[in-house]
Amino acid sequence: MNRTRFVPKPTTLGLLISLLLSPAALADQYSDAAKKWIDDEFAQSSLSKDDQMKEMAWFTEAAKPFRGMEIKVVSETITTHEYESKVLAKAFEEITGIKVTHDLIQEGDVVEKLQTEMQSNRSIYDAYINDSDLIGTHFRYGKVIPISDYITGEGKDVTLPTLDLDDFIGLSFTTGPDGKVYQLPDQQFANLYWFRADWFEREDLQKQFKEIYGYDLGVPVNWSAYEDIAEFFTEHVKEIDGKRVYGHMDYGKKDPSLGWRFTDAWFSMAGAGDKGLPNGKPVDEWGIRVEGCRPVGSSVERGGATNGPAAVYATTKYVEWLNKYAPAEAQGMTFSEAGPVPAQGNIAQQIFWYTAFTADMTKPGLEVVNPDGTPKWRMAPSPKGPYWEEGMKLGYQDAGSWTLMKATDPERRKAAWLYAQFTVAKTVSLKKTLVGLTPIRESDINTDIMTEAAPKLGGLVEFYRSPARVQWTPTGTNVPDYPKLAQLWWQYIAEAANGEKTPQQALDGLATAQDRVLERLERANVQGECGPKLNKPRDAAYWLAQPGAPKAKLADEKPKGVTIKYDELLKSWQQ
Repeated sequence: MNRTRFVPKPTTLGLLISLLLSPAALADQYSDAAKKWIDDEFAQSSLSKDDQMKEMAWFTEAAKPFRGMEIKVVSETITTHEYESKVLAKAFEEITGIKVTHDLIQEGDVVEKLQTEMQSNRSIYDAYINDSDLIGTHFRYGKVIPISDYITGEGKDVTLPTLDLDDFIGLSFTTGPDGKVYQLPDQQFANLYWFRADWFEREDLQKQFKEIYGYDLGVPVNWSAYEDIAEFFTEHVKEIDGKRVYGHMDYGKKDPSLGWRFTDAWFSMAGAGDKGLPNGKPVDEWGIRVEGCRPVGSSVERGGATNGPAAVYATTKYVEWLNKYAPAEAQGMTFSEAGPVPAQGNIAQQIFWYTAFTADMTKPGLEVVNPDGTPKWRMAPSPKGPYWEEGMKLGYQDAGSWTLMKATDPERRKAAWLYAQFTVAKTVSLKKTLVGLTPIRESDINTDIMTEAAPKLGGLVEFYRSPARVQWTPTGTNVPDYPKLAQLWWQYIAEAANGEKTPQQALDGLATAQDRVLERLERANVQGECGPKLNKPRDAAYWLAQPGAPKAKLADEKPKGVTIKYDELLKSWQQ
């Protein structure tokens, strides 16, 4: 039997499918998607609409080789990253054709995944948003591709022409001693002082405070004033509007987050380290001494300051204030449990408060928000401890940053880099800032839109516009292996927090444990010419007699309290 080949006639549906799949139709599809997102979601931008469309057209074109690819990235769970995961990943897919799974996990889990990938050289995620606290780890181990190398080399063809690195306010945090930029800032927030401005302005409380302490109730400039204010509200005021109030809030549960409470620059706030920005040199806020780029010790006996008098003072005050001036339940809380407490309306001030909580502290209907949407609270610079000197860092700033690993497949890395740039592109970055309140670009901070938002943000905009912001910085390059060293802190600090050991004993244990890790890294010789090379131990008195850190114990650790009016403080930020 003769078999004739059957050829179907073109149908209307077939023609329609062919047309829809044509390059012109696809281009229209992505262009239409970009226009829709710009009109609806990204209407607030430092760019004009025309420039936004040009920026998005670049993404559409650059993504062509990767259309249909599915990539996976990861970050910790905060409001900014939730916005990226739920909104920006969807926008990116519609504008580029690349599907993104943006996982949200706990910060400790992000570090663990990263550490596993570094040790195994096997890719787990195509890109990470991890804290710039790991800068010392990244530049020593050679497991990441520095962004500044990538954009001039392998990733040149997929690097956004309008990326504008100079516009990023946290770029110094992600730059190694070799001058290379290792990570790209995606969000950042500072650790500042928080207080109930409405209570501080009450004439009856001002009068009572001055009668007791002999100076004005205001924003504390030093730790002595903070302590007096904590005592005042907890022991003298006691109740406001029928509610028990406290002069301090903190947390003390034995948990990894207790480590952040200290490594996030608590010792530098007291003044334990050396002068220098973004971190003290030769001794940083962790108490680690570096000579050249080599860590040489953490304990005072090796020239470090982790267990020196200033660190002991800082730890003593942490324990004392937690026990005397915070709600009793604070001692059993973690970072995430303690964070929302000031919003409940019974806390007068908090010395260690992250601006990442701003979005949650400005919600309508909260005890700490006025009916018109303005906050009853304000944020201000952290007060300084008695060991602090001009020229030192004054606190911590978190900079969650995009990190590209060498273990990632090069094509997947390119697709992930496109998504990373999309999340920080000027088309979307202002809207992301308004949602998560974790600004990264100078151009966004200085827009009229941020000026309009400022009255409802409690001082956030004023802080980020001020030159003072450079004194708040992340963990620096003195820390050679953040994952290994950071996990020691919460275990030893907990011994002081729960009264098991004195602050001196707990910090002696911590300093010794850190020196052991540095010693193991030195023996392994895996970090090259910038790896640890420990100093031989010497009598502590020798190091305490030297200039700078470690600093000898002060005869008076509680000078007179000093405060400043909030309005005067805002003016001083601009000087």
